Formats: sequence, structure tokens, C-alpha cells
Amino acid sequence: MSQGDLFVLTGVMAAGKSSVAEALARRFERAAHVRGDAFRRFIVSGRDPMGPPLSEEAERQLALRRALGADAALAYRAAGFTAVLQDLYLGRHLVEVVERLVGASPHVVVLCPSVEAVAEREARREKRGYRHWDVEGLWRTFMEETPRLGLWIDTTTLDVDETVTAILDDPEASRVDASDLERVERPSHG
Repeated sequence: MSQGDLFVLTGVMAAGKSSVAEALARRFERAAHVRGDAFRRFIVSGRDPMGPPLSEEAERQLALRRALGADAALAYRAAGFTAVLQDLYLGRHLVEVVERLVGASPHVVVLCPSVEAVAEREARREKRGYRHWDVEGLWRTFMEETPRLGLWIDTTTLDVDETVTAILDDPEASRVDASDLERVERPSHG
């Protein structure tokens, strides 16, 4: 790993993305944790609900969120920081973000604990992500529709530090370049 790397960290809600991204960023001398959901909260008027089914406007706002998150991560990287971009990138959206970042040869890490672990974590946390979504349904959709880019880690039995160590132990396992994107089977929806 070198200073100025760029990481994309994703998974379903309650997979541990925020905690792992923060801990990963702290392992570097200069790092930024870019939280994709922050860009959604910047919209103070006219924000569309993110419950199913997503409206055309909600989809447009999510696309803006993905673009802003990727651009912010690139800006931090250009300034000499290791950037850790974290958000829920389901299906084709992961490809969309990685395409935007491919010139930086990003590390893509997907946290994929079991559906039971996700349900248990959701029940324990103060923040509720599944008000409008079914845990099992979202987990299954994510697992079926998200292209296998980068490093997929089953974090069911791993704590945050163990997960970060797994990411850093084999940095090339998570690196994605243009040739990886060419091999991706593009889901038609997701």
C-alpha cells in the first residue's frame, strides 16, 4: 500500500462499511474517509425519498451522489491523501463508480457478511437503514446483481480490525483496472 491510494468500499446497509472505512483510513498517515451518504444530506430542499420503488428523481439524485463521491475521492487523492470512498453501490452502480475512478487504479472492497449477520447488526445499531427495505431482499439483490470486482470479504465473523487487516494483507487482490471492467458482465438492472 502506498500513500495516495484510492479505495472503494461497499456492501449492503449494516455490513460495516462506515466502521471499516474509518478504521482503514486511519491506518494511513494522510487519509480522507469520503462518505457517499453525506452528499445526499447536502440536499436540504427537494430531496426525494430513497424508499422503494425509487422515483426517477431519486435515481437522478443517487447518480449525482455517486459522481460527487467519486470526484471528491479523486480530489483528495490528487492532494496526496489516501481516499476511502464508502457507500452502497449495488449492481451496475459499482461499475459506474469504478469507471469514473479507473485511472486511479482503485482498490475495490466489498463487505459481504451473511444475511443473518446483517439482520443482527441492523437490530443492534441506532441508525436504521432498513425502514423501507427488506434485509433479505436487499442482501440477495446485492449479491446477485453486483459484479464481482475487487476483493469480496465475508465479514460475518470478522471484527473491524480483522477486516482492515484482510484488506491490507493483499492489496493487489482488491486492485481494479480497465481490463477488469472489460471482463465484467453488465447487469441490465440493479
